[in-house]
Amino acid sequence: MTTSNEKSYFDLHITGLGYLNRIREVKPKKGDSFLACDIAALNGPIDDVSYVRFDARVSGSEAQHLVRRCIQAVDAEKKVMIGFRLGDLWTDTFTYSKGKRAGEQGVSLKARLLFVSWIKVDGRLVYKAEPKSTETDERGPEVTLASDRPAAQQGPVPASSELVTETADGDAADVPAWAVAESF
Repeated sequence: MTTSNEKSYFDLHITGLGYLNRIREVKPKKGDSFLACDIAALNGPIDDVSYVRFDARVSGSEAQHLVRRCIQAVDAEKKVMIGFRLGDLWTDTFTYSKGKRAGEQGVSLKARLLFVSWIKVDGRLVYKAEPKSTETDERGPEVTLASDRPAAQQGPVPASSELVTETADGDAADVPAWAVAESF
């Protein structure tokens, strides 16, 4: 009988769309610095939208690259909307130190930003990830096989993302990411 040292995980992911805010480099007293951002995710009916705020640590080189490219647009107070996938949701309690609520307890939703599927700046699509090819089994193309290993232990995902720009007539045209030196 053989035993496996590999662990299995249950992943809980949050997918949605929201506004990107407060992109910053966090330098903790202990440990390495990391890229973080806030996401004001849209929630509820279209005619009465509410927002759920996530304080996210940006994970993965592709997501970090994309979020860093949005810094100028966010600093210029442009509306930067993203399609996203978050993981590892947890809450953090804190005490307000200033303002009307000074001394009161607050709760922050924290997560890791794992994937950015698209980016719009002031309503204009500037990035869209290409769909990943999936493996299927003999039951048909609608059944996708997934690895039982967590994403962090799986091999690297090829960088197949493309920037999208609009042509003069308003149609979208795919442009390789390397071809656009100064995006946004």
